[in-house]
Amino acid sequence: MAELAGLEDPRFREVNEKHGDDHGVSLGKLRALAKRLKTQQELARRLWETEDTAARLLATLICRPKAFERDELDVMVRGARTPKVQDWLVNYVVKKGPHAEELRTAWFADPDPVVASAGWALTTERVAKKPEGLDLSGLLDVIEAEMKAAPDRLQWAMNNCLARIGIEHAEHRARALDIGERLEVLKDYPTPPNCTSPFAPLWITEMVHRRHDT
Repeated sequence: MAELAGLEDPRFREVNEKHGDDHGVSLGKLRALAKRLKTQQELARRLWETEDTAARLLATLICRPKAFERDELDVMVRGARTPKVQDWLVNYVVKKGPHAEELRTAWFADPDPVVASAGWALTTERVAKKPEGLDLSGLLDVIEAEMKAAPDRLQWAMNNCLARIGIEHAEHRARALDIGERLEVLKDYPTPPNCTSPFAPLWITEMVHRRHDT
């Protein structure tokens, strides 16, 4: 914890806080620290229990994803608080463990929009890598009906799913583009030069174009 405190940089904190993340440690330095520590499940659990954001991010990098029980991960997601901690927990821990599909279906319809956003993130992973058994038309129905009014993190997760359906599944692409155009979610999102806009129609079009180019 002392070492993490020593890595704190006010400039990083200022940028991170604009995105809802209350820490000021460079993610590169966190990864370097994790590389040095290697896998330490007990230390990861203790870091998580501090509730400190930088410590929790480090915990997701040094834990053993398969060592967590389903209910333990459910509690962790509900207590994750900040977007980056939730993102890393879902991507680096839940996705790599044996409970991902069970938690995906449980979280997807959760009344807490932050927990639901984790379910949508896991669903987007399946859309891209293992779509068999998913009702893609049904997902588009839900997105069409609910994304516009969804709270920020849930809206972001739904939008990612919309874009991924459009990118990966040509038979649903026209509808995904149409939904994105009509709902206009993230249409005005500030996007740096040389980065792809999160506005689904632009994102889908760009990614499909790149694939045809290669």
